[in-house]
Amino acid sequence: MIIAVTVKPNSGKSQVDEAKDGSLIVRLKSAPVDGKANDELIKLLAEYFNVPQSRILIKSGKISNKKLIEIREE
Repeated sequence: MIIAVTVKPNSGKSQVDEAKDGSLIVRLKSAPVDGKANDELIKLLAEYFNVPQSRILIKSGKISNKKLIEIREE
């Protein structure tokens, strides 16, 4: 499964919201420094979809706030 995600770092709290178009808006506490926001994103999405973190992959947008995320099948 591939999902479009818009990331908003430096937010007051971490949360996942669904946009009207089916993409996700993910607010993260972490700053986009040294990959910390990406790490938090993977952890948060793993909890949201109830899958291991190892199944979450950032396909594109590692240094952008617009990302394509793949959730790999078992």
